[in-house]
Amino acid sequence: MKTYRPINFLIVLLLTSCTAQPAAGFATPVGESDQSEPYLRATQTAAAAGTAATGTVEATPTEEAHLAPEDWMEWPVIPEVTETAREIYRKGVAMGNNPKAFSKVGDCQNVREAFLGFFDHPGKYEDMTGIGAMQDTINNFAGYFDRDGEATKYGFNAAAVLSPLWADPEVCLPDETPLECELRITRPSFVLISLEFWFEGRTPDTYERYMRQIIEYTMAQGAVPILATKADNVEKDHSLNLTTAKLAYEYDLPLWNWWAAAQPLGDHGIDPYRDGFHISVAAWNVRSKTFLQTLDHLWKGLKDIQ
Repeated sequence: MKTYRPINFLIVLLLTSCTAQPAAGFATPVGESDQSEPYLRATQTAAAAGTAATGTVEATPTEEAHLAPEDWMEWPVIPEVTETAREIYRKGVAMGNNPKAFSKVGDCQNVREAFLGFFDHPGKYEDMTGIGAMQDTINNFAGYFDRDGEATKYGFNAAAVLSPLWADPEVCLPDETPLECELRITRPSFVLISLEFWFEGRTPDTYERYMRQIIEYTMAQGAVPILATKADNVEKDHSLNLTTAKLAYEYDLPLWNWWAAAQPLGDHGIDPYRDGFHISVAAWNVRSKTFLQTLDHLWKGLKDIQ
């Protein structure tokens, strides 16, 4: 088992601890298991009653009732389109955002080698069950699966993506944060926000404060935020997943319940030989597939909005 030496957070933000999982290339579907399929039905709206957000888009409660955030473990893996998502997408169309682009705001669990990358490589994914029905979504977003962008890097967390310190000076403008840089360059229609990595002093309140800034900036840019639960429980009380569910509920945003999809997997998707944070090899493909299902469902529900 690999061990990790403690590194000063203030110097490198623990960038070396959040390591890419495949040694090279990208995760290739091999021996896919469909044991997560019963969890993939979109049976309820992923968020409901909301409050005002920033910009010209306000969170508008969806008409369908939804389970409370405290019941997030029962939320479906694949969310329904919310009324606020419709308003954000409509705004993004008017702003000229790219309907063929999505961005990721994430840590090492979201780098292209371990997540989504193979969908940009025909011949690497076609044997996965149910993929044929989503081929038009793969085609629409071609070129964005095997790409990390400026807001996804090893060790990134909710604090790092809001700090100009971690923006690439070769690509980003002076004083631009990784989040601002990525959304300016890509002009995406959807943004996955998946920031699970621990940072010094992180509490649910601190995490929530940073997440609100990320969510509200993304909404203001006319991109639909897709929030995500995490498979791990390093904080021991599931408080970050609860916080994420509360934010999805308040802002009336789609939430991809990756935690629920991981539960049928061995060790609930967590690599038992590592640190309790990184997911297992068996979980890579399930994670990629369930996010593709989420993107497919949301895009098809929004793409005709003018």
